[in-house]
Amino acid sequence: MLLEEYITYVSQVRRYSPRTCELYSEILGEFLSFSGVSSDGDVLDSLTPSVIRSYEVHLMGKLGDDPRTVNLHLSVLSGFCKYLMKVGKLKSNPARLVSRPKMEKRLPVFYREDSMREYFERTACDASEENLELIQGRDKVSAQVYSRRLGRLVVSILYSTGIRRSELIGLNIGSVDFSRKTMKVLGKGDKEREIPLVPSLCKEISLYLQSVETMEGRVRSASEPLLVTVKGSRLYPVFVDRTVKGELGQVGSITGRKSPHVLRHSLATGLLNEGTDLNSIKELLGHSSLAATQVYTHNSIEKLKKVYVNAHPRAKSGGKNGD
Repeated sequence: MLLEEYITYVSQVRRYSPRTCELYSEILGEFLSFSGVSSDGDVLDSLTPSVIRSYEVHLMGKLGDDPRTVNLHLSVLSGFCKYLMKVGKLKSNPARLVSRPKMEKRLPVFYREDSMREYFERTACDASEENLELIQGRDKVSAQVYSRRLGRLVVSILYSTGIRRSELIGLNIGSVDFSRKTMKVLGKGDKEREIPLVPSLCKEISLYLQSVETMEGRVRSASEPLLVTVKGSRLYPVFVDRTVKGELGQVGSITGRKSPHVLRHSLATGLLNEGTDLNSIKELLGHSSLAATQVYTHNSIEKLKKVYVNAHPRAKSGGKNGD
């Protein structure tokens, strides 16, 4: 069936993540169910502006979905139609003729530099060389010390490099080049990029690797996972989310959402505020287009407004007397 062929295409050719493929399959399944589709011929007949518009009304009205969710559904349908055009099943994309609901632009949430500084100062002991001596094997104390070191390193890497959660999980020991102080990251669409590492992070990673070898009692190879659980297995999404939430929960000034993606936003915002050009940030984050990076300029504009009000002569006088 066309739906299965499309999911195979986005999975094997476009290299979308399993979660994204699952989401696409669910959304397209909902549309086909709404349209009463039972065959490939019905699929093609249902892909018209009027049917897609009815589906949009169904999502917003009967289901009460917000504009962001509705736009996601329409984007997935549009991608499906583009694929059908590619394989010669459709002549045009009907989804492009359906107007989409307007969405409020959400600014990236980020952590303040002083909050992150407080976190790293508070957990410095967990990453120290002296602390490494407490790890003797797989006993209970060693496991606790190791877990704290691992948690600290997860936050350190995410905040220092801005990589995605999936990219963090996919890191191997060989991904880190200690001599060049760089890290190779495999991003979306299997695109590889190289990220510079500050000396302190290189040292922290090196000490962590020593702790893993002590725990496991063996030397590990370059093809093995960089970060592993106490039991020695590669990290997984829920583990990373839970770790970040627990680590940042130690800082009282961090009261909002605690997630790997907010750490990514925090690095991008901090770099932009320090004058880093957008193209450099784009390359660092692995964005496919500059438009995805430009969202961070909104946060910098807010900072610029404060500087303007505090420093500009006419702003300080309220614009009076023509000054």
